Amino acid sequence: MQARKLSTVSCDAPIEQVVEIIKRDGALVISNFVSGETLKSLAEELEPYLSATPCGVDPYFAGTQTRRVARIIGRSDTAVEVALNPLFLGAARKILQVPAHVWVGEDRIEVEPDIQLSITQAIQIGPGQGRQPLHRDDTTSLWRHPQYGREARLQMMLALSDFTEENGATRVIPGSHEWDDERMPTQDETIAAEMPAGSALLWMGSVYHGGGANTSSAPRTGLTMAYDLAFLRLEENHFLSIPIERLRQLPAEMQRLLGWSCSSTLLGWVEVDGQMRDPQELLAMPSFAGAGKGF
Repeated sequence: MQARKLSTVSCDAPIEQVVEIIKRDGALVISNFVSGETLKSLAEELEPYLSATPCGVDPYFAGTQTRRVARIIGRSDTAVEVALNPLFLGAARKILQVPAHVWVGEDRIEVEPDIQLSITQAIQIGPGQGRQPLHRDDTTSLWRHPQYGREARLQMMLALSDFTEENGATRVIPGSHEWDDERMPTQDETIAAEMPAGSALLWMGSVYHGGGANTSSAPRTGLTMAYDLAFLRLEENHFLSIPIERLRQLPAEMQRLLGWSCSSTLLGWVEVDGQMRDPQELLAMPSFAGAGKGF
């Protein structure tokens, strides 16, 4: 099947144009998304973590020749600038924050959902890594298509090194955000999001995509972040309100029900030694002293 092409716009494109293309195609590339200075700072701040992180152990999805480093906002000052990039954040707000009308007593009011930074990962695909299975990122919330009538996520992949067909550039199926959940994606329908370092790929959570195969002799490194609808979370913030000492006294089932767990769709994982782990493993570690205190 002939795949639709990915559009590319410059970093000074108006946000309205960016949003229009994303809604039409599901994805686009923004050239010169960050400056050379920002790119250099990111590399300097993230390289020590990437070098110290082992490759994954999951041969199916995460990859055995791929390094993944999370907790990026806590590890990189420059990454904060990337997350607040006006085109990325602005597009996320316009695409995700679609108001809904609700009744409160006799009043019909309009409510606009919030968004939150959902995931941050530096991903380095090494030589020999095969293609990642095609998937939709909003599967983490079991989002249905097209019944909900709104998007759940806008994701960004910033190229920290050149992305090419040979070194594993992210593969995308433009237009797949319009598919229902019965249609199966195929690799023949994908195209490689080739782009120079400093450019970024933006795509909606309903777009089928996956990491490409690295048949080159050098790694391909990218930084991914995603904004999600903020109502996909706990209503009460148990993570801050319940001390870790009290949490350890509770039955494991209660701990999981309070959010200290990883769902079957991988929501709620935490990075431990470069691997995406269930929070239950943290509670079993004597060295874990609570959020922000290290482990």
